[in-house]
Amino acid sequence: GDKEKKKGDSKTPLIDQLATDLTAMAEEGKLDPVIGRQKEIERVIQILSRRTKNNPALIGEPGVGKTAIVEGLAQQIIQGNVPGPLLNKRVVQLDVGSLVAGTIYRGQFEERMKRVIDELKGSKTILFIDELHMVVGAGAAGSAVDAANILKPALSRGELQVVGATTMEEYRKHIESDAALERRFQPVRVEEPSVEETIEILKGVRERYEAHHALKITDEAINSAATLAARYVTERFMPDKAIDLIDEASSRVRMYKVPKPAEYVQADLAIKALEKEKKVAVEQEQFDRAADLMGQETDLREKLQQMKLNWLETMTATPPQVTSEDVAEVVAMWTGVPVTRIAGEESQRLLSMETELHKRIIGQDEPINSIAKAVRRARAGLKDPKRPIGSFIFLGPTGVGKSELAKALAEFMFGDEKALVQLDMSEFMERHNVARLVGAPPGYIGYEEGGQLTEAIRRRPYSVVLLDEIEKAHPETFNMLLQILEDGHLADAKGRKVDFRNTIMIMTSNIGAELIQKDAVLGFSGKRNEVKTEEEAYQKMRDKLMGELQRLFRPEFLNRLDNIVVFHSLTKDDITKIVDVQIGFLKPRLTEHQLTLEITDAAKAKLAEDGYDRFLGARPLKRVIQRTIEDPLSEAVLSQEFKPGSALIADVIEGEIRLGVKEGPHDGGDGGVAMPEPALMPA
Repeated sequence: GDKEKKKGDSKTPLIDQLATDLTAMAEEGKLDPVIGRQKEIERVIQILSRRTKNNPALIGEPGVGKTAIVEGLAQQIIQGNVPGPLLNKRVVQLDVGSLVAGTIYRGQFEERMKRVIDELKGSKTILFIDELHMVVGAGAAGSAVDAANILKPALSRGELQVVGATTMEEYRKHIESDAALERRFQPVRVEEPSVEETIEILKGVRERYEAHHALKITDEAINSAATLAARYVTERFMPDKAIDLIDEASSRVRMYKVPKPAEYVQADLAIKALEKEKKVAVEQEQFDRAADLMGQETDLREKLQQMKLNWLETMTATPPQVTSEDVAEVVAMWTGVPVTRIAGEESQRLLSMETELHKRIIGQDEPINSIAKAVRRARAGLKDPKRPIGSFIFLGPTGVGKSELAKALAEFMFGDEKALVQLDMSEFMERHNVARLVGAPPGYIGYEEGGQLTEAIRRRPYSVVLLDEIEKAHPETFNMLLQILEDGHLADAKGRKVDFRNTIMIMTSNIGAELIQKDAVLGFSGKRNEVKTEEEAYQKMRDKLMGELQRLFRPEFLNRLDNIVVFHSLTKDDITKIVDVQIGFLKPRLTEHQLTLEITDAAKAKLAEDGYDRFLGARPLKRVIQRTIEDPLSEAVLSQEFKPGSALIADVIEGEIRLGVKEGPHDGGDGGVAMPEPALMPA
């Protein structure tokens, strides 16, 4: 009703309709307090007090508090902390949308715009246009004149005062391109506040959020909101993102930490049940019963009301608290990066990380240890905040588990192999393909798509990045990786910074694999018992590979890696263990056909014997298992030779691995292997 009252005698009826009066809001205390930003507000006041061209334009990134500065100005005018010329002025915020809305015919918009300007000239009003770039081109349909051109003459004469706010990008695009408009505005740069300033800002607005959510926000929550927002929420700006964190953490606490008392919920349910019964009673015309139920319901409602009052009383007496842990949970929800305090279960899991990884990777202690250490450093919060969690090059012969370890790591950390961002570097062999990592440059095809690596990390900032077979890539690629390894970020083709600080970078390479093969010392030349030769061979291989690395990669690239890990060649024992792992992968596939498979020790030994190749790692074993077990099984499944529910066993008979049905005691056998010839199939 306030507006209606003003409309009758107001000098500025149209502005009252199209704009919100910030000074009036400041008077009623509806604006959030403005903390800091004294310099910027002073500069705005200085510009507003000039004789001509007295129009400040606030320019800054989205979310740094440009609108807040104008609100601060309105508050200062109300408090009288401004020079004489500004003392009784109003600050009104123009809504460009409603200015244009409903102007159907040609000239209607211009007329409305002229009326706004005339009203402004006659009154002591400062017009605030948020999103200043909207004025350029607003209302310019067909050959009509846009708002900016109608404003220009009045602006330069200093007859009306406009405060604009816009982002750097929009200012450059819309206002700098129109030099005549640009010279009428005085740019005021609004920088992003530091973490300390953000903490002050949060403390200033804390009361507003406490009142809205009815809880207490602790100092530690405010500190962690500012630090976590700065560190983990990229692509947005302070203090906006920190305030958002506090806001969402508060609403989360309100949801989960303040359950209604159990008896309250029960009473509520009882009332609903009584209402239903009463309805049925009325329908069946049992009016006495209905009246009885009605009485019960009224009693319950009174009780419920009392409970509600008691509950609200205790709530106001001891409001729930927002702690730093609540803020960390919200950050984890937004970004997928676990920043919450490590709970007991997880710390156990992190400490036993090596054992977990060894379930999939046989041998290879050193690589697993160095990766586990990097992950523990990151989760304990002790890693260098500017760099990725870890960056490694895995070297060694082919088939010993380099790529497999990266997959196992992704599964350990995210519970899913698919959280691995895998790039096969053989796709980046030619120089012109290198740009695909960060996106095509402007003017090239595919500019809108974004880069393969940068887009993947923008979507999942917390992930394991595997650059497979890195020596196959064009040497230019490594120059791109330098920024990631040192500063933890990379700019994509559009100039947006992508944050790599929460990724683990793993590069695999088998350079020097042919050197190893030529070098007969390796493989553990028959003398398996002489530990010295094994260690020596490994050292010799390591030195060769390092030499080869330095020949291929630039020193500044190698110098930035956390660790260069050389994998061991697999021994016979390792291969025997890998048989179990591989058969483990096969079993779930058999379960679909309701078959189980058991492999005798003799068969395992035979598989390991046939699948061992000291140069080629575990891949030959895969092929042997395919040939001797998977192929016969698939034929048997297709010819329906084994009934569903059969227990199969693989054993060595006459030097060959054969498959048969294992007979249980219920068949009258002795639980051994049924060896009627037809059931056994030569592999």
